[in-house]
Amino acid sequence: MKFPGHRKIKHYFPVSAPKPELPRFEVDPRRDTYVVGLDQVIVDVVAKVDDTFLQQHGIGKGLSNLVEHDKADRIYQQLLSLGAISDHFAGGTIGNTVHNYSVLADDKSVLLGVMSANITLGSPAYHYLCHTSSKVDLNHLQAVQGDVGRGITLITPDGERTFVIDPGDMDQLTAAGIPAELVTNASALVLSAYPLRASGQPIIAAMQHSLQLANKAEVPVVMSLGTRHLVEELRSSIQQTASQHVQILAMNEQEAEALTGQADPLLAAETILEWVDMVLITAGADGLYLCGYTDEALKRETSHPIKSGSLADFNRYEFSRPMLRRDCRQPLKVYSHIDPYLGGPERIANTNGAGDGALAALLHDMAANHHHRQLQPMSSKHEQPYLAYSSFAQICKYANRVSYEILVQFASRLSKGLPEREDSLEEAYWER
Repeated sequence: MKFPGHRKIKHYFPVSAPKPELPRFEVDPRRDTYVVGLDQVIVDVVAKVDDTFLQQHGIGKGLSNLVEHDKADRIYQQLLSLGAISDHFAGGTIGNTVHNYSVLADDKSVLLGVMSANITLGSPAYHYLCHTSSKVDLNHLQAVQGDVGRGITLITPDGERTFVIDPGDMDQLTAAGIPAELVTNASALVLSAYPLRASGQPIIAAMQHSLQLANKAEVPVVMSLGTRHLVEELRSSIQQTASQHVQILAMNEQEAEALTGQADPLLAAETILEWVDMVLITAGADGLYLCGYTDEALKRETSHPIKSGSLADFNRYEFSRPMLRRDCRQPLKVYSHIDPYLGGPERIANTNGAGDGALAALLHDMAANHHHRQLQPMSSKHEQPYLAYSSFAQICKYANRVSYEILVQFASRLSKGLPEREDSLEEAYWER
């Protein structure tokens, strides 16, 4: 058998050269560029059942059923014995986001949460680890004696989806499980609004502690909203948390309406920018919006067609780079919008996780800015304290492309990176 590849007969070993360091899988907060995510660790389980199965366990068809752990475990074990489970997916909106970030950046990230102390082959925790990028540092997950969360999707022959939610011990993350040095040296801290509903659980204190650490160290805080029903339930709490601790909010158009009462994404974004510095809104077939602030003296006019909607000429300055409002002498609101990539896929295989993919692209651009500033602090890219490396328009383009990749696959997480991003004339300006 011919061995593949070409081989050199002569080899040269420079004995005087310093030996290369072995790669580190654990994040070094003093040297690495990374983002930190805090999540309720949950595994998505997909199974096919009949209506009799639902009736047997008293599960409301077509509903999201929150059940106690023992009952959920009986359901899961029966599904295993019936061979009804078709897939296990690592879930969680922040788990998805940091995984996608590491795939896009080909670099490290950190996930904070809980993990079963005793993991058996084929268990939900085992599947979570198997479906998470090796570049996501999981060494700081807090061990619990119980199980991670499980979201069981039961599909009946008529195609109806019924959900069984078992929180397990996913809310048992304590403040002691938040490594301060990791948070304070991160490019960004990203979390979701979901833990806000875990009233009386330790994860509330863990979330507050991480927010305080990030705010004190001036690490940008990014919050993803959950579902429309969650936002409606926790609207005042989300608004308060965002106003006090968060710089960037990410959501879809339904969550934006639930948060602001505005059905138009532009008007919703205008309201949200009174609380935070940037907002990302994915709007399905209408594309996505990225809105924020830049300084009046630093605004850059677009060469793209000018758009008008509920706000006239809203994308005029979308070639500007994002800034925190507090860093602007004269803050100017900037709005950017992009239609779905290639008009959207001909066939959508999965919508779950598209927003997480878009957010991962934004985080990648922010981390790239942080990394470049560390390497080239005197670069013209950093004459002002910009929040991201690229303009609003360019980030929109990147986020849109990542969302498309999620929509055309069955899983909610990227399995590989994307082709090189398309450059444009406006990017060349910032490279000068």
